[in-house]
Amino acid sequence: MKKTTLIIATIFGLLSIILGAFGAHAFKEILSSEKLQSFETGVRYQMFAAIFLLVIGAFLSFKSKMESWVSWLMIVGCVLFSFSIYLLSFQEIWGVNLKFLGPITPLGGLSMILSWVVLLIYFLKSNYK
Repeated sequence: MKKTTLIIATIFGLLSIILGAFGAHAFKEILSSEKLQSFETGVRYQMFAAIFLLVIGAFLSFKSKMESWVSWLMIVGCVLFSFSIYLLSFQEIWGVNLKFLGPITPLGGLSMILSWVVLLIYFLKSNYK
């Protein structure tokens, strides 16, 4: 799980830089300022998730299920949160109705919050030094 966490963290970081660059340049021409702001929120939270995963990937041993839950909750949360925002930002451009993704975004955010909560519980319960 340690290697998986570090690989996904790297992919999230790489994609957030690429998507951020597109958002700052190419997408500025086609998205409304409101949609672009939403898109940038997805990019920002994806980078936060990448950094979070890099840190826990570097410092946790992943010998317990709780440590794995911390990682999986952040990974799933980031995919649900950021990627639903990306798709929702482009639904008008693509001419498709993706409003069903609306409830997915807060579920992703909740999953990311739960990742932090599980990490807090892990630290409180362990003799981590």
